[in-house]
Amino acid sequence: MADCSIKFLPHERTISVPAGESLLRAALEAGVHINASCGGEGVCGKCRVLVEEGEVSEGLSERLSREDIEKGYRLACLTKISEDVTIRIPVESGVDKSVMHLQVTPRRTAIIQHPDFESLKEEGFFISPVEKIYLELPPPDAQNNMPDVTRLVEYLKLEANEHKLELTLPVIRKLSKILRDSDFKLTLTLVRPVRDGGKTLILDIQGGDVTGENYAVALDIGTTTIYGQLIDLSTGECLGEAGDFNGQISYGEDVITRLIYAEKPGGLDKLQEVVVDTINGVLERILKQSKVNRENIATITLSGNTTMTQLLLSIDPSNIRRAPYVPTATLYPPFRASLIGIEINDHALALVYPQVSSFVGGDIVAGVMGSGMYMNEELTLFLDIGTNAELVVGNKDWLACTACSAGPAFEGGGIEFGMRAAKGAIEDFSIDPVSFEPMIFTIGDVRPKGICGSGLITMTAVMFEMGVINNNGKFNRELDTPRIRKRDDVWEYVLAWKDDTQIDRDIALTEPDIDNLIRAKGAIYSGCMTLLEEVGLSLDMVEHIILAGGFGSYIDLEKAMTIGLLPEIDPDRVTFIGNGSLMGARMSSLTNRIRKDVVEVTKRMTNFELSETPSYMDNYVAAMFLPHTEIEKFPKLKERMEARKKQLESISA
Repeated sequence: MADCSIKFLPHERTISVPAGESLLRAALEAGVHINASCGGEGVCGKCRVLVEEGEVSEGLSERLSREDIEKGYRLACLTKISEDVTIRIPVESGVDKSVMHLQVTPRRTAIIQHPDFESLKEEGFFISPVEKIYLELPPPDAQNNMPDVTRLVEYLKLEANEHKLELTLPVIRKLSKILRDSDFKLTLTLVRPVRDGGKTLILDIQGGDVTGENYAVALDIGTTTIYGQLIDLSTGECLGEAGDFNGQISYGEDVITRLIYAEKPGGLDKLQEVVVDTINGVLERILKQSKVNRENIATITLSGNTTMTQLLLSIDPSNIRRAPYVPTATLYPPFRASLIGIEINDHALALVYPQVSSFVGGDIVAGVMGSGMYMNEELTLFLDIGTNAELVVGNKDWLACTACSAGPAFEGGGIEFGMRAAKGAIEDFSIDPVSFEPMIFTIGDVRPKGICGSGLITMTAVMFEMGVINNNGKFNRELDTPRIRKRDDVWEYVLAWKDDTQIDRDIALTEPDIDNLIRAKGAIYSGCMTLLEEVGLSLDMVEHIILAGGFGSYIDLEKAMTIGLLPEIDPDRVTFIGNGSLMGARMSSLTNRIRKDVVEVTKRMTNFELSETPSYMDNYVAAMFLPHTEIEKFPKLKERMEARKKQLESISA
């Protein structure tokens, strides 16, 4: 069959593919991202594209209106290429990276047991895992002609009190030349043992004194995004930071979709390749920011959930999604980062955070370590909220954990006009109590193009309190407003008319959207309650709550409680820490104490599988209302709603 040419706009990228190829796969080959939450099954409707020139076959779906089809819109995953075409990727179907590096202002300062480098040193907590030391060796002569390796080891024993040493073959290979080129003046990079009695590894040698050039990289390997920091191991300072969307999102937005893709022929290799490409891009940017030579990076600490970790390491993850949910491994040995394709010097050592189970991964362990909750007396509940929600409860004496599938609603998945947090996403909302007209606020203060997770929570909470929707998530159809309407047998509230949007369509919140949010928030709330019940605790016994994750940094606490996403608690007992995974990775870069503690902490974390816990379903069903079937669990909200009801009654009287 003849090849067909596809031109992608606005990227100005052209690629040739065999006739009959899927448009979505062609976009992947061209390096053009198109949102495809369902992994190409044609059910999410996120991969809308506009055929500007040429004809395509198939591509039609009930997700497209008649008007969309007449304009030339198709779903990329269902479209087959049969001739040369020009395809435009509309703004709502692509990835907007413009907000990746915006700093989110936390609602509270994170409470960290050891917040900075200086306190680490003062408290004796800092034991550098990687150290550079400068040596001036005596050159050989007729009376002292021992081998170069022996000369180095003997000197370290006598002058540096280093008695258990290990050299790698690459170090031995270049030792002779470096010694003579530098007049026997050299710098060693040493990796200290985590356990007492272990060997110190001579990781690298360099000529001259470069002890001031000692760096590490901390990486959070998230399902949606990858963030990295470059750390100066001499000062503890972060010299560069960057993030990007995980390239794997082109193969599925969520963990399960990627697990399924990994089982296809070549699927695991492809997922490993694209995540490493993303890592290398992030690494390149932070090196450029910091003006650091990658030859001086000694270690890379990697933190991610169990699936992301195993995909990165090319470990078969297929049993993660099948009962009894057994991962291939939860502990990983140190290895050279270049072995998995990370573009770094050959000696840089990769250290991977261990996991607890298939669904409580290294990112959660890193958050527990970085937040310091594992060292504190107070009883703490740790929540990392995203597509999956991971929960940990406990203190310095014990820890219990679980995970629940919240679904993609908080990241825009399963919501008709849902999107990630990017320019044009509706992030805040209020409503006039008389006219029921909206006031919307978007990221970047531009015309709207969709709804992000925090905006979805806020508008649902506001509409519920204002009586626009009831506790079942259904619209009040008696209100006198054109905003509430029925479209294609679905009731919705129009947030923005099409002339006021970027996408030439009305943007609306639908009852199915609210249903998806209720299911997501119900999973998290019932997960909290079930975990507490399983360890014999009640909510009033919890002294401190930590919210982690990028999404957690955006949550309006009061609105989250209004819809029953979080239990109603005193806001002063809540701390937002942002990216706990990256925080823990950075801490591990600075001190062996974290690396020493982490294995013991994972052993202390008792894991509960909610699917095997009978009370979870009872709690879940009870949470499938706004905010809950038992309004008494939310006394402040109940008081506000009763006051509003009385106010309305007095006005009508």
